[in-house]
Amino acid sequence: MMIRVDGLRKTYRMGNVEVRALDGVTLDVAGGEFVGITGPSGSGKSTLLHLIGLLDEPTAGSISVQGVDVLRLTDDERTHFRLTRIGYIFQDYALVPDLTALENVFLPTLARGMAEYDGLERAAALLRRVGLEERTDHLPAELSGGEQQRIAIARALVNEPALLLADEPCANLDTHASEMVLDLFARINREFGQTVLMVSHEESHQRYFTRTVRLQDGVVVDDSGRASGDGDDDQARGRGDASIYPVPFHHDHGDP
Repeated sequence: MMIRVDGLRKTYRMGNVEVRALDGVTLDVAGGEFVGITGPSGSGKSTLLHLIGLLDEPTAGSISVQGVDVLRLTDDERTHFRLTRIGYIFQDYALVPDLTALENVFLPTLARGMAEYDGLERAAALLRRVGLEERTDHLPAELSGGEQQRIAIARALVNEPALLLADEPCANLDTHASEMVLDLFARINREFGQTVLMVSHEESHQRYFTRTVRLQDGVVVDDSGRASGDGDDDQARGRGDASIYPVPFHHDHGDP
């Protein structure tokens, strides 16, 4: 199983008020699924994604990703786990403004320890995959919102993540750009077996998902198409087709 979440709770204190963002969420996601996390504002969608992505810690419960109890990892191990196994896409793109499209995609390979030439080759290949081969030398400010988000997707994929997390990636895009981004997610999921977990508040996005999980008041109120088992080994690693990753990594730092 790619993700196992059991009894997940997250409580915030706002003065004397206790806010339960998540109130006992249990969820399994199999390798190769494209899961949409939906629900009204304040239902806990982004909180759930942040906890699975190791950007925050729960108040209670457990999280397993690829069989690893991630809550037991040290801070250094969590940093390495995020870098090597999780790709994260934010609604505001989170690109480095002074770096070109190619450099933004290339940057995570440096942290991973990939040779510079191979990292640049991999970054250029992924920009071709997302249809931006003509924009490699452009700065983010010179690109449309849809183009910036596609760069962010390429950057999230560059380190061969097992899991791709997207937090409302179309929130700042118009309808046409949103459809391009969602089509890209669906193609990556379908052709390469990439596991994708995406937060969305738009009902029109649900047709792209292979499964929809709806939250309300911090609990799961609907789960259409529960996971019944993992995808094959390649899908579970997020590498359904090696051609999406044209250059192998020559060194890794070992898994926790």
